[in-house]
Amino acid sequence: MKTLHVVTAITMVTLCIAGCSAIFGEHGDGTRTGVSSSLVDYLYPKGEIPAAQDQRIPHLVVPLRVGLAFVPSAGSPANAPTEALKNQLLEQVRKQFIDRKYIASIEVIPETYLKSTRGFEGMQQVARLYGADVMALVSYDQVTTTTDNKLALTYWTIVGAYVIKGTENQTQTFVDTAVFDVATRKLLFRAPGVDSREQSSTAIEASQVVRDSRAESFTAAMANMTTNLTAELDRFQQRLKDNPQMAQVEWKGSSSGGGAALDWAALGLLAVAGWRRTRLRAGKVSGKGVRLTGKGVRLIVLKENKSDTFSSQSDTFSPSTTS
Repeated sequence: MKTLHVVTAITMVTLCIAGCSAIFGEHGDGTRTGVSSSLVDYLYPKGEIPAAQDQRIPHLVVPLRVGLAFVPSAGSPANAPTEALKNQLLEQVRKQFIDRKYIASIEVIPETYLKSTRGFEGMQQVARLYGADVMALVSYDQVTTTTDNKLALTYWTIVGAYVIKGTENQTQTFVDTAVFDVATRKLLFRAPGVDSREQSSTAIEASQVVRDSRAESFTAAMANMTTNLTAELDRFQQRLKDNPQMAQVEWKGSSSGGGAALDWAALGLLAVAGWRRTRLRAGKVSGKGVRLTGKGVRLIVLKENKSDTFSSQSDTFSPSTTS
């Protein structure tokens, strides 16, 4: 009987030591896990040497059609952001910019499309599939470190492992969006986003806290990137004004910023002016005719009344220009 008690006691002590060893093996010395997607590895797979840069100046036909996608990560790591989270974050970025006058459309492209083929050729194939003029590729790098503080000594007791927050979880996230002209493969501009956070937890809840922290940090870094992307777009427009050789910008339907609309207005002006001269010779016209205003072309429409004279009614036609 005594022998049985001794064996049972030894077994229980062994299990406790094994359990505590498992906990300290996971947290005591600290663990570091990470996941990333590399833009360079995607565009230059297998260590390819970059080709000579295209000397053509990017020709941007505005409003632009934009393709937005995450750069695929190497393999399928378990701690990578979920596809659902990635699509949700890209959709939020799309909503931030879709109403801008220089953007015709933004297509959120599933990461799967970019996994099948790599390099600039792969990017161009996906862009043609979606009819995109420029591609915005989002890469990321996230590292999580888990270590124990002095309170982790209580993990030798069951109560301590469930109650005492002796584990420190730190997550650092970096995202970067690079915008390329599809035709020339040239980088137009880029915008980064960062986030860093720490959170304490008990040994038991550490795994869940780490998962939640990764998702929250990734979301915050994307929000920071979106803010920086807005500022970088403004700077890019200013750089185009200061250095027109960076890129040629043309508004769709006109090579001179609404010149076609002005041509039509001029033709209308000439036609009405000719008609007015004809009526003046007949002595049946009153009013001021046609004049230009700061907002466009003001046409004085002359209407005949019962007394065989003409009264005027004015309408302003503003050319559809885009700036």
